[in-house]
Amino acid sequence: MEQLKALDWEINTFVDYMFGPRDSRVRGWFLLDSYLPTFFLTVVYLLSIWLGTKFMKNRPAFSLRGHLIVYNLGVTVLSLYMLIELMLSSWEGGYNLQCQNLVSAGETDIRVAKVLWWYYFSKAIEFMDTIFFVLRKKNSQITFLHVYHHATMFNIWWCVLNWIPCGQSFFGPTLNSFIHVLMYSYYGFSVIPSMRKYLWWKKYLTQAQLIQFLLTIIHTLSAAVKPCGFPFGCLMFQSSYMATLVILFINFYIKTYQKRPSRTDMKKVPPVTEIRNGFHKDYFTAANGVLNNKKAQ
Repeated sequence: MEQLKALDWEINTFVDYMFGPRDSRVRGWFLLDSYLPTFFLTVVYLLSIWLGTKFMKNRPAFSLRGHLIVYNLGVTVLSLYMLIELMLSSWEGGYNLQCQNLVSAGETDIRVAKVLWWYYFSKAIEFMDTIFFVLRKKNSQITFLHVYHHATMFNIWWCVLNWIPCGQSFFGPTLNSFIHVLMYSYYGFSVIPSMRKYLWWKKYLTQAQLIQFLLTIIHTLSAAVKPCGFPFGCLMFQSSYMATLVILFINFYIKTYQKRPSRTDMKKVPPVTEIRNGFHKDYFTAANGVLNNKKAQ
């Protein structure tokens, strides 16, 4: 126990040395005073992916339909709450969309910080996205982009809450909460077979995510062009991080939507030389290849 306390002190001393004094308004808030809980939860998340895929390798996949409906509904409701509360608080507090500092809005800043704490905590809840993929053996969904995004966001927002818990920090979570209302609604509907025929808009959801990242970069850089006292280093870091997400999401978009076999390719069946149940045998090979590929996506 003493060794753990010593490690905790050393790590927190180091981060304080790197980033300077923390915002005193969030002192004592759950999970914020020490970095160790956030770090350990991230390590457990990564280990769960590695060990979980090995554990499930020779076991049947779980369905988890009921769990997924409840989970996705819960995250949708939480995202909707954060969206509404961030919009109302920033509007009522007179937040400047171009650049908003950390101290000028008084009680509104505290109100925004409380919502952003939930945003930070939601990133831990969203680790379950990947755990469900593991248990359902949807390993093709566990991409570098997916794991990178989930693991880094939780840690980055621990830093945000400790040093820049309000002001300019409100914009990205507002957009992201809106996207998550759509995204987790989509995920929830996708596990209900009768609803899948209405889910034609996945491609546009990915486009909306890309637009979200680009708008966040523009909003962040606007505060660098016309400063208002918000830390310049934080603006540069956020812009750089968002740029990595843009690159990874564009790569995902191209692989997912631009290189799929067209419907006309499925219709190009070789001349009939062997018929089985009214179809050429090669048709089944081609169709199964496309269908399997779709299931993997």
